[in-house]
Amino acid sequence: MAGIYIHIPFCKQACHYCNFHFATSLTQKKELINTLALEIEQRKSYTGNEPIETIYFGGGTPSILLREELELILYTIGKNFSIAPEAEITLEANPDDLTAEILSSWKEIGINRLSIGVQSFFEEDLLWMHRAHDAQQAKEGIILALQYFENITVDLIYGTPGLSNEKWKQNVEQLISLDIPHISCYALTIEPKTPLAKMIRDQRASDVDPDKQSEQFLLLMQWLEEAGYEHYEISNYAKPGFRSRHNSSYWGSAPGRGKKYLGVGPSAHSFNGGERQWNISNNAAYVRAIGEGGTYFEKEILSKEQELNEYIMTALRTTEGIQLDKLDAATAANIERSASRYINSGLVIKSNRALVLTKEGKLLADGIAAALFT
Repeated sequence: MAGIYIHIPFCKQACHYCNFHFATSLTQKKELINTLALEIEQRKSYTGNEPIETIYFGGGTPSILLREELELILYTIGKNFSIAPEAEITLEANPDDLTAEILSSWKEIGINRLSIGVQSFFEEDLLWMHRAHDAQQAKEGIILALQYFENITVDLIYGTPGLSNEKWKQNVEQLISLDIPHISCYALTIEPKTPLAKMIRDQRASDVDPDKQSEQFLLLMQWLEEAGYEHYEISNYAKPGFRSRHNSSYWGSAPGRGKKYLGVGPSAHSFNGGERQWNISNNAAYVRAIGEGGTYFEKEILSKEQELNEYIMTALRTTEGIQLDKLDAATAANIERSASRYINSGLVIKSNRALVLTKEGKLLADGIAAALFT
């Protein structure tokens, strides 16, 4: 089984914290959508003819597309790939794009999972982030979406300078009260070359407080665990049966046995089992290169060491942890030896031949993973 990721590089406006590739001008939208379809056709053999079990529209803002544009992409995928029965087809959406007509049309064309980018239910936070929707649209959009889709995930951001613990609790409780089956929560990071990074450098915005972020992360884990959510990956929480199939298939795959996925569109990444490929992050150059039969990507063949380190990084973020039995005996012994100090300090536990982060360990996940790299 394999997956397909479609990057839609358009947004109504730029969020201050975002470093994903997108454009706010829609003048090239039609041409770019046609080019996406052409790339899909050209790369139909990339996943080795394996059935496609997940399709994910990310961005950018995929909900900005017209029905016929989404239909063209799905039709082209269906024409060139074998789509598995009951495939998970996710579309990222902003609350301000959600209407009864649009939601109904998405369901009709085969979308069966929505990822709604709310980030906050407080007006002042949304203005600070420079989001396109307001607080009322955030709540009303979710309530409306629940009338059409059962499988919904909602994104929230914590650790922003103006977010108190009480406001953070209200954000989380809002989703719990709506019985949202999947929740993704991310600590605000200051990415270089974003408007927020410049605002902080110019002292027009406050920097993040790591201690405050850690506190809100610990509170989040407590609240969602009490509400019956499984913390199955550092940033992701799900009710039983509602894990993200698209992302779960990539996290924790054994070295050398990672699931193949095709990434289509500017900046999209692909993996075919031993080689990574990433498309250029420029809409005009992408359209031109594919239209002229030129090169529009870079690639690298992963070494055994890179495959192992990627496994350590992704597996450690999951509730299953690093499965030592998936590794050869010498490698497993080395990793276990390196992890001993974290086991002794209560940041990692060893259970059934697996190394799993504790709640406190999850605060230091990236650092612990790096220490275990070969």
